[in-house]
Amino acid sequence: MAFDKAKETQGNFPVPAGVYAEQVTLVEHYTDRLFRFRITRPAAFRFRSGEFVMIGLPNAEKPVFRAYSVASPSWDEELEFYSIKVPDGPLTEHLQKIRVGDTVLLRRKPTGTLVNDALLPGKRLWMFSTGTGIAPFASLIRDPETYEKFEEVILTHTCRDVAELKYGQTLVAELKDDPLVGDAAKGLRHYCTVTREDYGFRGRITDLMASGKVFDDLGLPPICPDDDRGMICGSMAMLRDTKAALEGFGLKEGSNSQPATFVVERAFVD
Repeated sequence: MAFDKAKETQGNFPVPAGVYAEQVTLVEHYTDRLFRFRITRPAAFRFRSGEFVMIGLPNAEKPVFRAYSVASPSWDEELEFYSIKVPDGPLTEHLQKIRVGDTVLLRRKPTGTLVNDALLPGKRLWMFSTGTGIAPFASLIRDPETYEKFEEVILTHTCRDVAELKYGQTLVAELKDDPLVGDAAKGLRHYCTVTREDYGFRGRITDLMASGKVFDDLGLPPICPDDDRGMICGSMAMLRDTKAALEGFGLKEGSNSQPATFVVERAFVD
């Protein structure tokens, strides 16, 4: 690889053991709070769509690592991440300034609960996300296995402002031309809501489930344990409230070791 020499040390700091040092290939800023970036993928790095990995920067003797969902699918030749910008965040303060050619550190072991294997078979998969919590679903909706396992996939994404929906909207729009999932992705529904601006659909997804509006808008029956499965990723408050909502519909939380009818990802970036 052309970047091997750069991987030995970066910024006069050695790369920690058990860590890949990869090069940034793309950076795209959406708002003053959100951006995505892509990095080279180590030849030996394997993960399941929906998993997260710890990433950091080579800017200290003991780099700060944070959990980031891999937003690209498991078959992608590069790794994509979607991040919030925190002015004084231990990692994001610096990460938001990266450019093409910079180095990002990647721990070697991915993990996570938002994987198809953690759910029992069902008819319909609901993906509930807020903010950058859409990242693992960006991976899953580009994976053919998701459409092989479920007849319908509903991706819900709630943000504060309309501009924050752009990453997901662009991703879904491009799926129709995806060589692997283009035809299968016709079964994907994308339901966007905002909480601070006027928009076609407005409100927290839990409120829209409680009122039944989301089901009316999509022309679907209320969630039931026989047909529906769920995945949740967002803020801690959103995780708590959406988990309670799904349990109210009769769904039960599962895990990699004990698949059930919904799963929650509790690793996230502030």
